[in-house]
Amino acid sequence: MKKNSITMKTGKYIFISFLAAALTISSCQEIIDLEPYNQISETTAFSNPDLIELTVVGMYQAAQRGYFNGSDWRGYPFGAAFVQQGDCRGEDAVNNAAFYRFTYEGTYDPTTANNVYYWQDTYRLINRCNIVVEGVKKAGADGIITVEKAAEYEGEARLLRAAAYHELLVMFARPYKHSSGATHQGVPYYDTPFTTQGAIDEGLQKGRETVAFVYGKILEDLEFAEGKLPLKASRTGNTKISRGTKGAAIAYKVRIYQHMWDMDKVITEGLKLIALNEYALGAQPWTCFASNYTSSEYIFGMENAATNHPGVNAALASQYKRRMLITISPIVWRNSYWLSDDKRRQEPEMVFTTNGVKFTNKYKDDTNYTDASPMMRYAEVLLNLAEAYARKENVTEGLKYLNMVRDRSLADIAAQSYTAANFADSKALLKAILAERRIELAMEGRRWPDIHRLQHCPHFPIDGIPAKLANANPPAAAFTLGSEYSGPYGVAAKPYNDFKFVWPIPLVELNANPGLKDQQNPGY
Repeated sequence: MKKNSITMKTGKYIFISFLAAALTISSCQEIIDLEPYNQISETTAFSNPDLIELTVVGMYQAAQRGYFNGSDWRGYPFGAAFVQQGDCRGEDAVNNAAFYRFTYEGTYDPTTANNVYYWQDTYRLINRCNIVVEGVKKAGADGIITVEKAAEYEGEARLLRAAAYHELLVMFARPYKHSSGATHQGVPYYDTPFTTQGAIDEGLQKGRETVAFVYGKILEDLEFAEGKLPLKASRTGNTKISRGTKGAAIAYKVRIYQHMWDMDKVITEGLKLIALNEYALGAQPWTCFASNYTSSEYIFGMENAATNHPGVNAALASQYKRRMLITISPIVWRNSYWLSDDKRRQEPEMVFTTNGVKFTNKYKDDTNYTDASPMMRYAEVLLNLAEAYARKENVTEGLKYLNMVRDRSLADIAAQSYTAANFADSKALLKAILAERRIELAMEGRRWPDIHRLQHCPHFPIDGIPAKLANANPPAAAFTLGSEYSGPYGVAAKPYNDFKFVWPIPLVELNANPGLKDQQNPGY
């Protein structure tokens, strides 16, 4: 039997976690999984409002937990994995155990488990989104729910689908500016559910779309989501950040346009988000991490709970705090733009120290693992705006948004806040903004997406994957402030033309899908 990222209905039940499930098709297997977020009757899933709501919640479940090696949960893609993999692909974190060593050292191949399940579980989420889109449309047309409620649910599904496709592009494809018009290979694109054998057969003939095509589809989804989703104020409790909102859709558009190098639209969408008057920075840099779900700074984050999280092998506070598997790298810790008395160095609010080694304390709950996964914060949107203005050579506006983020972390704002006199020109301001991103967003999985898009920066390009410290706990002396870190490095840099810059398409997918067979990333 084929095992691949497209799976089908079995008997009278459908497995809502479809794509990427490595499922063996069996006509005699009627119930695949008794857990309600994985299995629901095909004929009843969208038959009444309560079941529709549960099915939509199950879509978020697929985003939050993922499926690893047949029995485990590892948080693919948005429960924890995007943070851990995004950090370990960059140089501002240090992997100090075996857990992410393939990712950290770039020794992955088409069979490496983390890469395989990242691909499979992201497509599993996409298929669940597609099922929801089709199901709620029909439910709305049939009068089971209102047309307006159906459109809202569809907006939630399309927001998650857009986020999932962008995650795949950043991990498995070259960046947008790699070719003129982004005509190089992206990833396969599916927007219809795989609930019949015919749909599966058709999907298994589909190859990779261009990067431009997939970005276009992402923007279509986000435009729809923005128009149909409620404001954050209309949500209650944890759902203010854990369910899709108009603000989340706009914020994702800001991120997408940044990766597409359309700075005018970054500014347009960023200002639109500000005009909603729903978001504000916390009084302290740690405020949002101390109270994720009630924070005015969180725009979107995947909910975790004591009884529902990615598990000890993936939960953020397990990996970053209790087990201390990933440290802050001396490379960013000693960045000269990061002042020694900056509040983001403060213990225990932001970091903690063990044997002289620095660890993030952004993820607080190392008992029940209830921290939200930080998919989008207001601080990122403000820094995106600052960068866009700097690239448009508008120092005044770029400086304003940079200081909005940086000033709250300063020990002495009056003396330490940036002024225009600190920068010779907009290029110098841009350099400070890019450094601020590394400091503010450290240990939130954002370093790799920045490395990915900045390969083609006209002023401060990154060539490939930067050199890193060795895969081990750094010595305490490496964290001594006073100068930029200059070595030693245990993991050599990989230039942009190294095939390991992008992850390989999983072998299991190539073997199952004739449309992809000859479309592996070169070098693997």
